[in-house]
Amino acid sequence: MFRNSKKWIVGCLLFAACMTAPYTGRSQLILVSEAEEAAIGLDAYKQVLTEQPRSTDSARAAVVEKVGRRIATVANRADFKWEFALLKSKDVNAFCLPGGKVAFYEGIMPICKDENGVAVVMGHEIGHAIARHGGERVTQAALAEAGIAAASEWLSNKAPENRGEVAAAIGLGVQLGVLLPFSREHETEADHIGLILMAKAGFDPREAPKFWERMQAASGAKAHPEFLSTHPADGTRIAQLNSWMPEAMMYYEAAQKGETFTPGAKARGAN
Repeated sequence: MFRNSKKWIVGCLLFAACMTAPYTGRSQLILVSEAEEAAIGLDAYKQVLTEQPRSTDSARAAVVEKVGRRIATVANRADFKWEFALLKSKDVNAFCLPGGKVAFYEGIMPICKDENGVAVVMGHEIGHAIARHGGERVTQAALAEAGIAAASEWLSNKAPENRGEVAAAIGLGVQLGVLLPFSREHETEADHIGLILMAKAGFDPREAPKFWERMQAASGAKAHPEFLSTHPADGTRIAQLNSWMPEAMMYYEAAQKGETFTPGAKARGAN
């Protein structure tokens, strides 16, 4: 079993599609196709819409649609079948599934406050989709599962009284050392890409840190320690957004003039 698991991992690393995230240039390992991701995204979106009613707030729904269309245009994914929905829920949340299915929950709209705030969230969620974070997480989980299976085979030769403790430690190590950090990396990358997307679409990127200040105030003392969270702390996000602001402002200033800022291409899909 150990040998088979080891061969499976090596095979995946040899034959997997090596991708590059847009704008950040980060190397990615993704084992699923974009068509598979889009199919999963569509199924999940349909499921959400059957369980969650759409909002009757037509004014806010129109803002979500308007901002979404503008950011989708600069995201340069004409192959995505974009849809934008505002859902009737007090949850402070939003998502963009692979293939371009976007939903905002009513609860996040007061924190967004205006179109710029909606653009912060919209850019971030669309950033996840165009960077294929969903496919990357599926890949990470599959590789982690294979690694745990290999470790379990190794544990089978250990004393029975020690196996449970060692197995639990391995599982916790994978969660804290691999899956959670990768998730935080995805959130940080989506923040970066989202900041650029909103700027390219003509929304003021300087509003992004202000949105997260409002989010920080709304969450209060509810936040978990960052090392146990799938998201970076709000203070960390604010500092990172400010560090990327000079780059974002070049896109924004060009957009205000009706021009397109084109840095040296450093990632597939960046323009």
